[in-house]
Amino acid sequence: MSLIFVVDDDPDVRELVEYKLIQSGHDVRSATNGQDALRLVPEADADLLLLDVMMPGLSGFDVLERLRSQDSTRELPIIMLTAKAQDADSDRGFTLGANDYVFKPFSPRELMSRVNLQLEPVG
Repeated sequence: MSLIFVVDDDPDVRELVEYKLIQSGHDVRSATNGQDALRLVPEADADLLLLDVMMPGLSGFDVLERLRSQDSTRELPIIMLTAKAQDADSDRGFTLGANDYVFKPFSPRELMSRVNLQLEPVG
């Protein structure tokens, strides 16, 4: 299956997401903050990144912008996980290069549908 990287500072959310991904047969790596994500994600050669928006230090927007500026992660599919459901926030994420948004609280079924959609081969 695919390698999916999860970045979320909330341990309950992170563990739920990891559990659902592993249950679906994916390999999972994770980080708890933006600094670790910037260090670990490019090395991981992941197929998909699930990235929380609101984290201490570097926000998910900051991480997204920096990953999109690197050759190794420019094309990495990124789904933003956020409790911020305002249009301005999702617009900002899409402008910075997010592929999709999942708003918290989310159903695990919806999350897995979005994950599977991003992992489908193009063409």
